[in-house]
Amino acid sequence: MFTAASPSQFGRAAHGFANAYARVGVETSVNAASSHKLIELLFNGFMDQVALARGAMQAKQIEAKGAAISRAARIIEEGLKAGLNLEAGGRLAVDLDSLYAYVALRLLAANLRNDESALDECVRLIGPLRDAWVAIGPQVEAGNL
Repeated sequence: MFTAASPSQFGRAAHGFANAYARVGVETSVNAASSHKLIELLFNGFMDQVALARGAMQAKQIEAKGAAISRAARIIEEGLKAGLNLEAGGRLAVDLDSLYAYVALRLLAANLRNDESALDECVRLIGPLRDAWVAIGPQVEAGNL
């Protein structure tokens, strides 16, 4: 009547539940977030995907590496870069647009060549932006910026 589940079945089920929980957590964060917080979530997502890509690269998991780099590139192109207002943002927006285009190219190179140093460069370029964005968060939320 009942059959014992193998440990691998429990592992898959637990992994599926963890993914579902993470998706709900992200959806809740996005739905409740200010525009400033949304950009912070994009920066954090980018860093998470680059870390996943690095781990997959080291483990020689080509499909996982490609998926993580693809998600990181989409965050850059469809999130951060697409959100720029090049007319109202002036020189800063133009410079960020160029930086994001360069980061997208380096992600492509990292994927094609299994180049961890390209991933490191992307983190070095985006990390300070993320840190500065997080640092001004309290002022933005208080309405001072």
